[in-house]
Amino acid sequence: MLFSWIDQSPRRVLALISAACVAMLAFGLYLQYGQGLEPCPMCIVQRYALIGVAVFTGLAGSRAGLVWRVLWSLLALVTAGFGAFVAARQSWLQWYPPEVATCGRDFYGIVENYALSRAIPMIFRGSGDCTVVDWRFLGGSIANWSFICFTFFALLLITLLVRAAMGRRA
Repeated sequence: MLFSWIDQSPRRVLALISAACVAMLAFGLYLQYGQGLEPCPMCIVQRYALIGVAVFTGLAGSRAGLVWRVLWSLLALVTAGFGAFVAARQSWLQWYPPEVATCGRDFYGIVENYALSRAIPMIFRGSGDCTVVDWRFLGGSIANWSFICFTFFALLLITLLVRAAMGRRA
């Protein structure tokens, strides 16, 4: 079976997901500080989702009890799904930019100056810089690759959770 290696060491899989998230965060910081690419509000939200997935999978991999591992894996799955949603929304904005593109406020300006009920829709609406593609790899933007990675993490987590629910060694 394609995912049979997950049965061998689910804790290792969780640790690898956590390490991949940390590597993605490090690469994002390299692009920001080494290459001068400024992250848009949606990029910052994706970074927070990466931090969440890294922490939750790290905790899941470090816990010996199945109940704790399942709980932390569920939280990681929800966070990965949220990250995939944000990345998909940003990819959509990049493929179909709004007719009026404004630079808007940065992430911290939005959060500091508006109530949470107003800030969240503003973040997901995107801004002029959310539609700009400054970097590509194999034809995909950062948001495209972020969506692929979050989706892959979610699929691995679903597989681990299904195996645990089936009573297998997870």
